[in-house]
Amino acid sequence: MAVTDTAPGEATAGPAAARASQGRSAHEGILRRQSARESAARTYARALPIVPVRARGLTIEGADGSRYLDCLSGAGTLALGHNHPVVLEAIRKVLDSGAPLHVLDLATPVKDAFITELFRTLPPGLADHARVQFCGPAGTDAVEAAFKLVRAATGRTGLLAFTGAYHGMTSGALEASGDALDVRVARLPYPQDYRCPFGVGGPLGAELAARWTQSVLDDPKSGVPLPAGMILEPVQGEGGVLPAPDEWMRRMRRITAARSIPLIADEVQTGVGRTGAFWAVEHSGITPDVMVLSKAIGGSLPLAVVVYRDDLDVWEPGAHAGTFRGNQLAMAAGTATMAYVRANDLTARAATLGARMLDQLRSLAREFPVIGDVRGRGLMIGVEMVEADGESEREGDGWGLGEVGGSVGLLDLVGPGGAGGADAAVMPGVISSPRPASPELAAAVQRECLRRGLIVELGGRHASVVRLLPPLTITDEQATAVLDRLADAVAAVARGHGLGGDGQRQH
Repeated sequence: MAVTDTAPGEATAGPAAARASQGRSAHEGILRRQSARESAARTYARALPIVPVRARGLTIEGADGSRYLDCLSGAGTLALGHNHPVVLEAIRKVLDSGAPLHVLDLATPVKDAFITELFRTLPPGLADHARVQFCGPAGTDAVEAAFKLVRAATGRTGLLAFTGAYHGMTSGALEASGDALDVRVARLPYPQDYRCPFGVGGPLGAELAARWTQSVLDDPKSGVPLPAGMILEPVQGEGGVLPAPDEWMRRMRRITAARSIPLIADEVQTGVGRTGAFWAVEHSGITPDVMVLSKAIGGSLPLAVVVYRDDLDVWEPGAHAGTFRGNQLAMAAGTATMAYVRANDLTARAATLGARMLDQLRSLAREFPVIGDVRGRGLMIGVEMVEADGESEREGDGWGLGEVGGSVGLLDLVGPGGAGGADAAVMPGVISSPRPASPELAAAVQRECLRRGLIVELGGRHASVVRLLPPLTITDEQATAVLDRLADAVAAVARGHGLGGDGQRQH
């Protein structure tokens, strides 16, 4: 599919002026009625005042005739983009067959095909000993089910989660998420480079995070009893597009396995090829005990499941149920999506194209200091906006490794006996000094992107990360158009805030 040059607000070829005027009027009326009638809790609609009426692949057309390149993809739901032919064909086949669309949890040929395809993709070591639980239609429902499962299987109640996590909007999922207000979950540091909680980043920061986790679990006075499970995201999406280091993931697997703590991998957003592997846990080679899956596995329609080791299957009949856990259309669409991703090796495509896009965005960051960091994995990319001329967050706070020569060995901070062995003692760590996050600049970039016909999302701790989640089917030409529009938006924002290409204030 070719990228068109039609600008937002410009009607696509063909319609007369009167028809274009009618389209704009309909667009404005629908948005006005939405504002008057829908909940104040709506989110995407506030930053993206568009009225989609047609879509295909990466492209959305609005009621006013504007066209956009969609790098939100239903918050990662649309692995194949909008209305992919194999998805539409799978849905039509079920509709035309006369099969029931609502079947509770009864067995059907459609469900059997879905489970067969799903199990074909699972990490080694899980598929041969797995059970699957169909939940309510959203990822948060699967998270709740996973919590109930591990609590029933272990007889314990507590949970371990990580700073910056996002697992959904129901009460239990929110408790495990980073913005919870009433926390009954033990929170652990999630490793990251740019804003490392220990100020060092890299392998040293990840090692310190792992040692903290081990200490919390083994210290009888930590206040954290042995939990029912640990839940983590292999890449934190809403937390700011933070890929977990592979060695840290392996450490979490070893720590939990040694203490009989079920490890829950939340693959709601990272699954089905998004990160350059079919499931993001595959990058580290670990096999979790439980996987929480949604978004792309429904092929654009609502579907959520929990896959787990069969020895955890201690539920009594009806211990977890839901009226809409048998969505036949979503299962058919999901089967077609997973099969297409697998057959066309879209995971490798995501890895290759994602690496290329990250390289180009890092070049952009060197040109515009309003970009503090570029990070991601596969086609899950984040660009963090910062105050270009602001003081670093650690300047003048009275501590820093710079006072002792700018580096320190791992042994100096965590002592002997770490998983890295003797070699770990010489790993250098340098205090990082990130500039303050700028949600204002991020929001401005999002607005400028929309003006240029590019849909992006914001995330991160301070809503300062511009996020790209294009479909796995994005072409090289489209990727170039996306990056060109984003670069143009960043340049416009920098100019608008009186910043030159060198990040200095212009007078």
